[in-house]
Amino acid sequence: MAGSNSSSAITLETTPTWAVAVVCFILITISILIEHALHLLAKYFNKKRRKYLIQALDNIKTELMLLGFISLLLTVLQKPIAKICIPKGAAETFLPCQSLTSDDDDEEPKCEQQVFLNESNYLLVGKKSLMSRAGVQQLQLLIFALAFFHILSCFLTFSLGTLKMRRWKFWEAETRTLDYQFSHDPRRFHLIHQTSFGKRHLNFWSEHRFLRLPVCFLRQFYGSVYKVDYFTLRHGFIMAHFAEGAEFDFHKYIRRALDKDFKVVVGISPWIWTFSVLFIFLNAYVFHSTYWLPFIPLAMLLVVGTKLQGIITKMCLDSNYKSSVVRGNLVVRPDDQFFWFAKPKLLLHLMHFILFQQNSFQLAFFTWTTYKYGLNSCFHRKTVDIVTRIVMGVLVHFLCGYVTLPLYALVTQMGTKIKNSVFTDGMISGLRRWQAKAKRKLAKRKNNLLAHNSLNISPSSFDAINNSLSLDISPSFRTFDGTSSPETEIDEEISAHERQLQHQTELGSFDGFHSSTIRV
Repeated sequence: MAGSNSSSAITLETTPTWAVAVVCFILITISILIEHALHLLAKYFNKKRRKYLIQALDNIKTELMLLGFISLLLTVLQKPIAKICIPKGAAETFLPCQSLTSDDDDEEPKCEQQVFLNESNYLLVGKKSLMSRAGVQQLQLLIFALAFFHILSCFLTFSLGTLKMRRWKFWEAETRTLDYQFSHDPRRFHLIHQTSFGKRHLNFWSEHRFLRLPVCFLRQFYGSVYKVDYFTLRHGFIMAHFAEGAEFDFHKYIRRALDKDFKVVVGISPWIWTFSVLFIFLNAYVFHSTYWLPFIPLAMLLVVGTKLQGIITKMCLDSNYKSSVVRGNLVVRPDDQFFWFAKPKLLLHLMHFILFQQNSFQLAFFTWTTYKYGLNSCFHRKTVDIVTRIVMGVLVHFLCGYVTLPLYALVTQMGTKIKNSVFTDGMISGLRRWQAKAKRKLAKRKNNLLAHNSLNISPSSFDAINNSLSLDISPSFRTFDGTSSPETEIDEEISAHERQLQHQTELGSFDGFHSSTIRV
């Protein structure tokens, strides 16, 4: 006991200054190296023009700062939290372990000396701390493990998905070959059942819901995205949002949209924090969470994959109901009604929840309990509990990244509205500069006209001038009036880069584009 008291009395007053300096130097060096690595990663994303990945990196920094602030609060409030006293009866409920043994040395003397009355009006002495100081320190380790596993799992999951989608780049290049154009000649007529897409999705089980669900469930495990599915959904997307025959790199568009979704997934929203707190509470022994909690993310992931496969089949059935004969390639109709509650973004939030709860929180919780208490602790009562957590973590991680994520990236583009990631970064910046110059040009003309007619203008003519000079600032390629285009009006002010951008807009991929279908 004397030795423990002497060791606990050691403070910075009795610690050599060189030891304090060495520890501070090591911590600062590690922090600088991490910050420099993040800076190099941001420069790489900027070089590759991956704007949304840069924003995702900023979200990661914000998340790390938030978790660091929580850890700082726990350090500062460690003693006040330990001084919060509760009755021993309340302290012995919802324990993670069946045993009620605890170390009384960690209790605050203030709590042990308190006197209170129980339900039978008997005088009882002693309470317990809401959380001991040792418990607060252990909670800080859990927060560190959570931050590490969340970032690691997100990057590994999206890396697996990107690896699976690399073949789509070659499929996209195949659409520009003569063989593809000959096989998809728009002058040919086909029965839908004779097309490759129809043969895959129009069968005896397609019309019956209870037969269609098992087939869609099994299809996600082998070849979740076939080439014919990619070609058909790509053609339906282009026909819905562009002019027929327009050239469009669908693979690059999906990659930009997935980068934007990754920015959402790496963040931790308030409702995700709410489920995290609930997950901690459900780890009490009375809930027997070991037998059912690790399987919830797997079940949710399989339901999402089944739904995505079912959407592809439903789009084929929808085209078949309208006409059994098609000209050229089969055209599927993008529609939000194919998704749950007509909201494609709901699938993104479900993916976010699965990634955080299983790949991040449960793996972090397992690592923390193993590091702090060992494998033979009450958190891992049997060997099968350890095997279940590890297998579920690896399995969900692989299925989410290599199977469900590519399917999600393709199918969620088939909503009613197009995403604003359809524009490249250069296109967006060029259009914004072009719009700003057009607004300044019209504002200057309006001011000059008002100044010229300020002496003899009437109220009715003033309203007419305002109506004639009003500017439609919506992202459209239409002209400002029926006779002249905005390119002619501000031709002398547009740079050479913007002229080339304008020429590509008129003659390239976006000929016939409807900007009103952009999803902001």
